[in-house]
Amino acid sequence: MSNAELSSTDPFEAAQAAAAYIAEQTGVASHDVALVLGSGWGEAAELIGETTATLTASEVPGFHAPAVEGHVGTIRSVLTKEGKRALVLGARTHYYEGKGVRAVVHGVRTAAAAGCKTFVVTNGCGGLNENWTPGTPVLISDHINLTAASPLEGATFVDLTDLYSPRIRALAREVDPSLEEGVYAQFTGPHYETPAEVQYAKRIGAELVGMSTALESIAARHAGMEVFGISLVTNLAAGISPVPLSHQEVIEAGQAAGKRISKLLADIIAKL
Repeated sequence: MSNAELSSTDPFEAAQAAAAYIAEQTGVASHDVALVLGSGWGEAAELIGETTATLTASEVPGFHAPAVEGHVGTIRSVLTKEGKRALVLGARTHYYEGKGVRAVVHGVRTAAAAGCKTFVVTNGCGGLNENWTPGTPVLISDHINLTAASPLEGATFVDLTDLYSPRIRALAREVDPSLEEGVYAQFTGPHYETPAEVQYAKRIGAELVGMSTALESIAARHAGMEVFGISLVTNLAAGISPVPLSHQEVIEAGQAAGKRISKLLADIIAKL
């Protein structure tokens, strides 16, 4: 399914078609939890259980190959050690790619159509708290959507109170009591925020800034899934960092923290 076809097709029918394809190709009729693994989080897929099927994302209806270095282009079915089925979505579409909001949240809706009741979203982001050095994992307690877009269409009213599950955040703190939490602001990108924009985000309550997550989480709540979000601070944000920002810095911070944060996420998943 091309981007034009996805835009012109009912998004929920498109998700059903993708879920049916995944079920047929993996031999798994229904999954329990979906994971979107952002920069730095990729190793978690290996730790949560046994991968029983790997699909090339671009072959799944409505999905695209990733446009960002550091993201894999696969969709994996994983049997967890606790006997649950995890759908690992390694082909995230970012809003700045210009494919439209439907494409951004197609993976989320596909996961819901595939039976997932829990949606785990991760990212690499800029930190506004100087105490959160690169490599610090931070639970997402809430978000600010600065994209001026929504995945919901028409008169679709969804309560976003406690969007990021307090229950799962409490489970995360059982794994690591030192985990802190913060509010994530999604900008459109692909450029990094200016120092003035970072200060604006800080004044309206953000402590983390990035280019993903909020739109996906809204779609997940609308689909009835319980949402858990966790960020990896890969750099201090513009105007706070003493050095210019770069995507290479994001990748290097993710690689340095990868094993530690992936084990943390795997341990949290085991408690779901």
